[in-house]
Amino acid sequence: MSHFSGDFRRPESAKSRLKDLLLQKDNQLCADCGAPDPKWASANIGVFVCLKCSGVHRNLGTHISKVLSITLDEWTDDEIDAMMEVGGNGFANSIYEAFIPDGYTKPGPSASHEERSKFIKSKYELQEFLKPSLRIIPNNSSKTPEAPSCFQNSSKKSPQEGMVEFMGLLKVKVIKGTNLAVRDMKSSDPFITVTLGQQTAKTTVKKKNLNPVWNEELMLSVPQEYGPLELKVFDLDTVSSNDSMGEAEIDLQPMLTSAMAFGDAEIYGDMQIGKWLKSDDNALIDDSAVNIVDGKVKQEVSLKLGNVESGEVYLELEWMPLDQ
Repeated sequence: MSHFSGDFRRPESAKSRLKDLLLQKDNQLCADCGAPDPKWASANIGVFVCLKCSGVHRNLGTHISKVLSITLDEWTDDEIDAMMEVGGNGFANSIYEAFIPDGYTKPGPSASHEERSKFIKSKYELQEFLKPSLRIIPNNSSKTPEAPSCFQNSSKKSPQEGMVEFMGLLKVKVIKGTNLAVRDMKSSDPFITVTLGQQTAKTTVKKKNLNPVWNEELMLSVPQEYGPLELKVFDLDTVSSNDSMGEAEIDLQPMLTSAMAFGDAEIYGDMQIGKWLKSDDNALIDDSAVNIVDGKVKQEVSLKLGNVESGEVYLELEWMPLDQ
């Protein structure tokens, strides 16, 4: 998921440290299946992984593996420092795979989702291949040995909690807001959150702007049993709780049903494959078409915010199935 904690972009030099780390030989292959050119990472474990393995990592929950995109997500200094400290896939695997049994075969790039899931769960959640003295003891006994730095962000939460089966990723591009409500003296400092299940991502804050332009991409995993995408707009308040500036729900079923029906979008030319219709029961300003554009399933959505005096928000959704 994306992390935007302020109204500024991280200096390129900080992000370039991460990209330099990715260029190291061990990091040019997925830490779990060996697929080339990984574009995702587990920030708290310290490994680079491919898209398919990143979906399994998301299944484990952020208390075990916090997945971020190398190119799409905003990284904090602490997250980049943690990756640099671990050093990448070579060092992490020397710990997490130190005791792989003789004859055991790791999944390859073409492995099934089930094979991938079984291995990654054994490796990171159950820690079956870790040196026994380094394994985290769930009851937090005083005799628990100190774990290496790549384990220290693990939560005391039971690893069985929050396990959800995901079927793909949803890229939410927050384009702009218009005519947003005033919450300060004459203006507002708006930011947007999008929530799907237990996941929430947010944009940067736009200072003193009722017609903000974001053009920011947020990433969420889509569970097998999904509900609506919940969008909320807030005014940043540094003294008390943030003020509400409206909300809306986005029905994902028209997009996902159409995408599943057509399968691999890359084999089709540009075409419309579905539509979410405007009605009195939803927040749509206009009908929202689901299209295949350049081999990708996309949907432009314009929303009138509810529970507020005024405001519209404009988005672009993109569906990314895990099997692609």
